[in-house]
Amino acid sequence: MKFTPQEMLQKVDHTQLKAFATWKDIQDLCDEAIAYHTASVCIPPAYIKRVNDTYGDKINICTVVGFPLGYSVTEAKVAEVKKALEDGCNEIDMVVNISDVKNGNYAAVEEEIRALKAACNGHILKVIIETCYLTEEEKIAMCHAVTNAGADFIKTSTGFGTGGATREDVELFKKYIGPNVKIKAAGGVSSLEDLEMFLSLGCDRIGTSRAVGLLKGELTEGY
Repeated sequence: MKFTPQEMLQKVDHTQLKAFATWKDIQDLCDEAIAYHTASVCIPPAYIKRVNDTYGDKINICTVVGFPLGYSVTEAKVAEVKKALEDGCNEIDMVVNISDVKNGNYAAVEEEIRALKAACNGHILKVIIETCYLTEEEKIAMCHAVTNAGADFIKTSTGFGTGGATREDVELFKKYIGPNVKIKAAGGVSSLEDLEMFLSLGCDRIGTSRAVGLLKGELTEGY
């Protein structure tokens, strides 16, 4: 399946989550997101208010919670969600408690996702399960947990683990998630071929810092 550059960018969460991201880095990200009409910018929580104050409703702000390791307690994650929304964020990408997953405590993971979805108060919640650390059985259990808890998206990866999105994981998600759950691929999405592959597989969002750079030329030359 072929996608236009515009169709691709409308599915991209334009991302800058490095620990050393400067305000100039964030400004550049936001300016590109506005110019190229990406789905959102995904930024560190500490920058949400400044971005909202600077850009207002010209930009859709996404942030991360419990990031990147996931083992914050639920109460801390809930507090992060509430503060992010208060500062002007619209979408939350949370990391599950991977230790709970590895211990087989899937009920606790589901309960936490449900708590964060409630805290989102109608805003989009994407659940990062960090597939690189999980067995197939654990991934399937996470598909069920994300579905049962009422989250909006299941997301492959933080981009800070030992591996990122793969075709196999997205295909497995499609098999086991419920009809109301969408898929976000993230981590290592670094080429036009990657973008096309994940969109063709049915991903509704792609998390990457590279899409605008990859597609700038295509927008002027025709794709």
